[in-house]
Amino acid sequence: MIDLKPGERLDDLERNGYKIIQNKEKFCFGMDAVLLSGFAGVKEGERAIDLGTGTGIIPILLEAKTQGKEFFALEIQEESADMARRSVKINGLEDKIHVITGDIKEASTIFGKSVFDVVTSNPPYMNDLHGLKNPELPKAIARHEVLCTLEDVVREAAALLKPGGRFYLVHRPHRLAEIIQQLKQYKLEPKRMKFVHPYIDREANMVLIEAVYGGNPMVKLEPPVIVFEQEGVYTKEIREWYGY
Repeated sequence: MIDLKPGERLDDLERNGYKIIQNKEKFCFGMDAVLLSGFAGVKEGERAIDLGTGTGIIPILLEAKTQGKEFFALEIQEESADMARRSVKINGLEDKIHVITGDIKEASTIFGKSVFDVVTSNPPYMNDLHGLKNPELPKAIARHEVLCTLEDVVREAAALLKPGGRFYLVHRPHRLAEIIQQLKQYKLEPKRMKFVHPYIDREANMVLIEAVYGGNPMVKLEPPVIVFEQEGVYTKEIREWYGY
């Protein structure tokens, strides 16, 4: 029996028959999470962790798309973590995906240092809290740097990774200079970068980055992703990323 609480719905992920519990009044995953799960690579036998997992979309998709051995998910909001755990259970993935309630700022204390091959994160994009009416709301915490900063995410990702481990991040292009500065400060060397454009003639509104802990300086700028052919119509590439 599927345990859904008031306001929750069960969405089909179009991958391996997997489903996910969401609540549109709290927070639903977006395209950025789907794109990050397609950009990230988890090899056979590797262990991965998602920082700020929300309702667990990234580890569930990574389990479906990769040969990773074990996936961990850290989320500070217990309500979201509970939804993630129930989604994991619905999909019968309790042996492969482990959801932990905890603070990103304490991730390396919770899990230990140099223990993961891969770290992923779709962190809060906005660092300007001016005018934020209620910073305790789930959507505000997910979108604004209320409970953690970019530096917190980068620092803990570096601490969690084994030498040569990979950090995959999706963020906003207007903060790219700051992102690269933070990555390099914590010995995470950018290796791959891909910009995401809503339309072919619009500027990028997302950037996907792979950084290697202790890697050599050399970054590859990959072809951009275009989301829509026209209004409401995904490009072929986006349909493939979604698994349509």
